[in-house]
Amino acid sequence: MLEVTNITNETAIFAGGCFWCMVEPFKEMSGVVDVIAGYTGGRTVDPNYDDVCRGETGHYEAVEIRYNPTEVMYSDLLDTYFKQIDPTDAGGQFNDRGQSYKPAIFYTTEAQRELANEAICALQESGQFDKPIVVDVLPGVTFYRAEDYHQDFYKKESAHYNKYKKGSGREAFIRENWEEV
Repeated sequence: MLEVTNITNETAIFAGGCFWCMVEPFKEMSGVVDVIAGYTGGRTVDPNYDDVCRGETGHYEAVEIRYNPTEVMYSDLLDTYFKQIDPTDAGGQFNDRGQSYKPAIFYTTEAQRELANEAICALQESGQFDKPIVVDVLPGVTFYRAEDYHQDFYKKESAHYNKYKKGSGREAFIRENWEEV
């Protein structure tokens, strides 16, 4: 007799600057069910891109990652997250500046909070960076899906996406700081 098990997917939420650049690395991971670009952490209900970019809502651009915990661990998601950002820059990420582009981990469980804090401590102690790690660890709050044209932007507008990723400085930073690690 075939045993059927219901695996409940879990959710991770990461802010790391422009959400366009945060989707692709997670979409490619085994065990990741979906990655949604959106907004979280602000004070406005149902924010839109223009208001978030102007800093009027207090939201971060972020990605919500739904994953199967039997196939990929949260710690693996954290590892991928840190390798997409400059964890020493509290003012934004690369060319994108301001509140909406600050790096943050939004935990949805106490275990995620603990793992995020442990990962930050380990990265700080590793000596990988000369400056302090400044990624905030915040309680998860309502996540709002971004407009459809932002979803899977790296696929829909690959030339624009690749030009942006390179021009923003993200691509060079990742290559210089993570590819040898």
